Amino acid sequence: MDRDSQAVSELLNRALTESGLSQTAFAHALRTSASRLSTYRSGRTKPTAQFVMRAGRIAHALHEAREHRIMTAPATATAIREATDDDWAWRMLLQGRDHLRLLLRRQDGSEAAWEAAPGPTGQAGFDTLLAALAAHEFEAAGEKPPDWTNVEALRDPWIPEHPFLDHDEIIEQTPEYLSRLNVFVPERDLVTA
Repeated sequence: MDRDSQAVSELLNRALTESGLSQTAFAHALRTSASRLSTYRSGRTKPTAQFVMRAGRIAHALHEAREHRIMTAPATATAIREATDDDWAWRMLLQGRDHLRLLLRRQDGSEAAWEAAPGPTGQAGFDTLLAALAAHEFEAAGEKPPDWTNVEALRDPWIPEHPFLDHDEIIEQTPEYLSRLNVFVPERDLVTA
């Protein structure tokens, strides 16, 4: 392997280690396949310079977030998937969203931890809602949302049960950026202190 290919391989191997993710999870976070990442790491295939830089930037942001106990998109999706009940899943979703807000306010590049695409939560509604909330926060901060947040509308409406509101009231109180994705959650249920 030539010197430059060896350097790229070493950079990607360091990025994988720094990310704290498995090769499969890191590949997913970078929106590529584990087999493709493996060929990049081994030097059999040459990635673009943009891919290498992005991998390093996202890995570093994931590492920093983990060190400071800041939730990332992958961590939020995992917390939702592992939640023992829907109430806990909602708390994890909103906590992750609030951590994203914090990172976006810092304006120091740490929001790259949310450029990492999350794995599935196990529920299409939560997957779509996580993507919509992340996109909304990036847009509100004047930043371009990560590619993974560009999702299709759900085929069927997702209207989680509500203790006080009926379905029509939920639909009426849902912000437009969610309703266009066929996700219905009252605006007030997305507010945190």
